[in-house]
Amino acid sequence: MERAQAAALASAGVGLLVLALKFGAWWITGSLALYSDALESIINVVAAMTAFVALRVAAQPADQNHPYGHHKAEYFSAVIEGALIIVAAVVILRDAYDAIQAPKTLDAPLVGVAVNGLATAINLVWGVMLVRRGRDWRSPALVADGKHVLADVFTSGGVLIGLGLATATGWAILDPVIAVVVALNILWSGGAMVRDSVSGLMDQAAPAEMVGQIRRLISEHGEGALEAHDVRTRHAGQVTFIDFHLVVPGEMTVAESHAICDRLEAAIAGAVAGAVVTIHVEPAEEAKQRGLPVI
Repeated sequence: MERAQAAALASAGVGLLVLALKFGAWWITGSLALYSDALESIINVVAAMTAFVALRVAAQPADQNHPYGHHKAEYFSAVIEGALIIVAAVVILRDAYDAIQAPKTLDAPLVGVAVNGLATAINLVWGVMLVRRGRDWRSPALVADGKHVLADVFTSGGVLIGLGLATATGWAILDPVIAVVVALNILWSGGAMVRDSVSGLMDQAAPAEMVGQIRRLISEHGEGALEAHDVRTRHAGQVTFIDFHLVVPGEMTVAESHAICDRLEAAIAGAVAGAVVTIHVEPAEEAKQRGLPVI
């Protein structure tokens, strides 16, 4: 968890550098499109700091009031980030409306495009790294931060292309029009981020392929048991909670059934990072009948 916190803190530093470059590009040109791009970078910095705080909270061990840990704190970070993105989009749309009414010619557009292009290249490298590390470390906060940075890259790319066209054609109105497109893209990105985070807060099940893998592991390592049923999963930050009922012969001893459970827990934990496994053992005579057995 400490490495994820360090990555979030570093993300804030990278965000400040990119923010300075993008605001410099806007100051040079007076472009509303570049202003909208810079405004999104402010959110990147705020989001990175929010992710850092959330990761620190999520790293706290379970306690009496939170017996399942604090893992879901990361989802709150992503929800806040998505909300901030939506607010930024609304601000950009308001300014773009005014600019469309009275478009103005840009100052030194080529210099502004060059400065913004450098900031975009930095964001591209950093965003890819954040998403990869976030997935490797099973950190929703880092993945959300990385996806936002990459969304910013695509936005910036569109802005640069649009400004190039505006400069080549002399159509000043293209600048606020591009800003509107940026705002709509930001709205879509923020909405998707909020939706994904809410799914995590609502205890969304693990992906189908992971559930299938868990079922295969139960079947392969459940020798001695008769069947398993009611396999359930839920994600909470970097942890995946897994529970199921394991049916064993009624004459099997507690020690024997416990050995099977230990073997299953070890197999699942070895294949599913951050797995927390709970197994309810049932004697065959009292087992529920719930469709086809896993074993």
